[in-house]
Amino acid sequence: MRYAEGPSAHCDIHVGAAVPLVWELVTDILLPARFSPELRRAAWLDGADGPRVGARFEGHNHHRLLGEWRTVSYVTELEDAGERRVFAWAVTDADGRFGGPAPDPARPMAAWRYELTAEDGGTRLRQSARLGPARSGVSLTLDRRPDREEEIVATRLEELRTGMGETLAGIKSLAERGA
Repeated sequence: MRYAEGPSAHCDIHVGAAVPLVWELVTDILLPARFSPELRRAAWLDGADGPRVGARFEGHNHHRLLGEWRTVSYVTELEDAGERRVFAWAVTDADGRFGGPAPDPARPMAAWRYELTAEDGGTRLRQSARLGPARSGVSLTLDRRPDREEEIVATRLEELRTGMGETLAGIKSLAERGA
C-alpha cells in the first residue's frame, strides 16, 4: 500500500449500551485522550462547545519517533439518524510541522470517523482513519526511506489499529458502566 493511495485502518467493537449513550461518549473530543497512546489532549476552538459541521478543535499529540505536535481538526460530517450516527473530522497540520501548506480540511493529513449502529440490544461502534493526502509524520519517514514505503505505511496502519482498539475498549467500558 502506498501513501498516495490513501491507506486506511479501522477497528470495531460491540458495546452493550444504547446508541445515544455511546454517541455522547464519541462526540466528546476530550475522551479519546484518556485512552489513546498518541492523542494527549484536545479542545474546541472558536468558542465551540460541541460538534457541528465546520467546528474546529485542536489536538496535541505525541509519538515516540516524532515527538510532539499540534493539529487542528474540522468536523466534516455529523449525522444523527437515530439508530445510525456518524461523527467525522479532517485533521490538518496546523503549524506546518510536516512541511505541508496552510491547513486545508479538503486535503487533510488524516481523516477520522466514528460510525454507530444499533445492534443486538447495543451498539456496533466502528472507528476508522484514512491517511493523507497532505503530508504527515509518515511523509517525513518516507522522505528518508522511500524504498520502504509499503513497510512504513503498514507499520503506521498497525499503530493506528492498536490505538483505535485501546480507545474503543475504553469507550465500551465507560458506556457499559453507564458513564
